[in-house]
Amino acid sequence: MQHSPETIRQFSGEETKRYSRQLQLPGFGVEGQSRLASARVLIIGAGGLGSPAALYLAAAGVGTIGIVEFDRVDLSNLHRQVLFSSADVGRKKTDVARERIIAANQNVSVECFETRLTSANALAIMNGFDVVIDASDNFPTRYLANDAALIAGIPCIYGSIHRFEGQLSVFGLPGGPCYRCLFRDPPPAGAVPNCAEAGVLGVLPGTIGLLQATEAIKIVTSIGEPMSGRLLLFDALAMSFRTIQLRPDPACPSCGTSGSGKLIDYEQLCGVGVDEVADDVGSMLPSELEDRLARGDDIDLVDVREQYEWDAGRISGARLVPLATLDDALDSFRGGREIVIYCRSGARSLHAARHLASLGITRVSNLTGGIVRWREDVDAAMPVY
Repeated sequence: MQHSPETIRQFSGEETKRYSRQLQLPGFGVEGQSRLASARVLIIGAGGLGSPAALYLAAAGVGTIGIVEFDRVDLSNLHRQVLFSSADVGRKKTDVARERIIAANQNVSVECFETRLTSANALAIMNGFDVVIDASDNFPTRYLANDAALIAGIPCIYGSIHRFEGQLSVFGLPGGPCYRCLFRDPPPAGAVPNCAEAGVLGVLPGTIGLLQATEAIKIVTSIGEPMSGRLLLFDALAMSFRTIQLRPDPACPSCGTSGSGKLIDYEQLCGVGVDEVADDVGSMLPSELEDRLARGDDIDLVDVREQYEWDAGRISGARLVPLATLDDALDSFRGGREIVIYCRSGARSLHAARHLASLGITRVSNLTGGIVRWREDVDAAMPVY
């Protein structure tokens, strides 16, 4: 974003006082603040990463902040998603985000997109924005955000978190790599748990989200050196930062010479949401499992979550075999009994079921929707973490 002298903003007395500490900065000043005021930054996700990014961009004076979010506030969000409070539980995240951002800075415009980002709407949503912050928590959205930003010709600021560790980079700047240069192919569905399944230290997304906001400000105001061509690795337990150099991949399916320049089905690419149509393993609805357990059918019910999830609540009659220990327990699956596997939402268990099927273990089914759907359809008192 380049501003000619004629477009330098005339700030009010209130604005001058509000931004005084930034206006004093060498190389930033009124021109940098004017660029922020004219900037349009889109944040995909109003969760752990998007919350601090949105608040600090608003405080800094970014003119328009877009929020893409379809979810409602849950009590389990509050230890890390600082946009929300206990009074907001059950409310639409977009509604609360708008209120909090404007409360932080009434000079900021907020555009909310209460929807899930999809291949059908991504380009329309990104149209007119200068920078995209990918604050999502799943692989299909990350691949989609990367490709859509490339097509739209705007940089995408990537951040991700896992338990005690985080990553950060900037993709799509001229001469720099994109997300698929680094991660060409997604991991198998369920192989990498999300925050709801693996847990996350509450302050970690704050760190990475603030770094994403920092990169957005640098790009918008043309100060400093963006993280293009570099991947930042943060370890909160060791309090260490490492940087890995990245290069564009000429054969990248998104930005390389073979790239199609078109959006695809990213759910299919990442193998997500296919448990009902998987042809290598069976699927079972919670209501069907409930009926069969009540009849006393001989079912080996296997929970592949982690110990802390099991301790919080499980389906009666199940046994615990965490996904990482599945191969160590293979002999226990070879007795010929019918096997039904479940996890939190169905992704890890689908991965486990397919792995067993690939080893010749038959009569394996995945519980559709996992324990989350079990709570919805069968046992509303079942705790889910």
